[in-house]
Amino acid sequence: MTDSQPPSPRSSNPRLQALLGHEFFAPAQWKRRLALWIGAILVALAAIMFAKASDWSFHLFQKMISYGAWIPLVVTPIVFAGLAWATEGKLRATRGSGIPQVIGTLHIEDEGFRARMLALPIAVGKMVLTLIALGVGASIGREGPTVHVGAGLFYTLGRRFGFTDPKAASRFILAGGAAGIAAAFNTPLAGVVFAIEELAGTFEHRFSGLLLTAVIVGGVVSLGIMGNYAYFGEVDASLPLGHAWLAVLLTGIIGGLLGGLFARLILLSRRGPLAYIGRLRSHAPVLFAAGCGLALAVLGLATHNNIYGTGYDQARAFVQEAATTPGQGFGIAKLLANVVSYWAGIPGGIFSPALAVGAGLGHNIATFLPGVPAAAVVLLGMSAYLSGVTGAPLTSAVIAMELTDNQDMVIPIMAACLLARAAASLFCPTPVYKDFAERMVQDFERQQAAAHAKAAPSPRPTAEPDDLEVVKPAPSGKTSAYEEQAALPGNTPPDPS
Repeated sequence: MTDSQPPSPRSSNPRLQALLGHEFFAPAQWKRRLALWIGAILVALAAIMFAKASDWSFHLFQKMISYGAWIPLVVTPIVFAGLAWATEGKLRATRGSGIPQVIGTLHIEDEGFRARMLALPIAVGKMVLTLIALGVGASIGREGPTVHVGAGLFYTLGRRFGFTDPKAASRFILAGGAAGIAAAFNTPLAGVVFAIEELAGTFEHRFSGLLLTAVIVGGVVSLGIMGNYAYFGEVDASLPLGHAWLAVLLTGIIGGLLGGLFARLILLSRRGPLAYIGRLRSHAPVLFAAGCGLALAVLGLATHNNIYGTGYDQARAFVQEAATTPGQGFGIAKLLANVVSYWAGIPGGIFSPALAVGAGLGHNIATFLPGVPAAAVVLLGMSAYLSGVTGAPLTSAVIAMELTDNQDMVIPIMAACLLARAAASLFCPTPVYKDFAERMVQDFERQQAAAHAKAAPSPRPTAEPDDLEVVKPAPSGKTSAYEEQAALPGNTPPDPS
């Protein structure tokens, strides 16, 4: 008799064995789910804390100017200069809104670049420096920085859980950005749409589940702590068919043109009058930031302190048709305040200030449309201007509807946003966030090519000098935004403003 191996035991329940072997029960899948849940909870808590701290910081500024409207003439330029100086080195990635940095990391899969843009010190620095800027009246928002923080938290957490593959990291970054915008505004649908339209530019089923999971978990945490609320409160407004729809045409064209103009102004192109401003900022960034702070303080004096901060109170007053509003000149004055604040190169976003500008413009347009509900025109102006600035009409429409808990204005808002995007393209064909991100990508690729060329051994020439192709050296690390030093491996990243 020969020895033989006993037959392997078979499960008495094949269906149970097949069920337990399903992908749903795979340890790797549960590890990813755990990372997503923890990340979404952390992003929601960070967003809530950031929102509360932002309100507290701006309240301190309002208390300060109650002692004298002249105080910002001294304090704001000094702090702007300090912020510009502080972000000249390792904290350079904290500049600007943070959304271009997130888009850039989705397109550049280099681990070093992502670490410099999304590291936890950058996320913490982003929040702290934004709070300091709001504490001296900067006309900035917290939503863009919250997107940056959310992406950084998800990226770091994903790597801690072992998801180091570049594609997997990209999905975590995208989910973190979506959770950030959803938590910042308490707008879960807008978070998903924003990630698809603005951050990724496409929709793939592979990351749709990640997005929804991150947004839902973060939304539940926000709902449990803050309650179910609309950012600007419920707005009961509608736009009847007929001559009232002239408001769609006017807000779409005017809001889109001014939104595109704002985007063109903050991009600071290499050619034209804006090139001089870009060179001036590049030559003396600290002094330039101080000048921007002084300009903001002068605007504040001229507008009775209405243009400072995010503009939330002013926008809410317009959209709720409050008895006291900032007045007819608020929209343009706030636009100028947003420009000088962004030119300073300090950390801070443009979402909330853009909504405030749009509300002011809508209020202006409503005066020329008697008989048309003013709140409806303000809502159209708010969404149209945001669409013109960001170049994201669908996101702008969804945000406007969720911020005001208004479903009656769906079609007019979407029409105004699409019209505004078309009008804005006359000034700014490429959406502003994508334009900044493309510059970062191009600068990184150029510097990587220059570094490789420098490291490679130079072959001996095999032809006469006259026959050799003349190769122009790569630019010495200048960005197309402000002509500042771009990122080489191990050095500071390019200016994300």
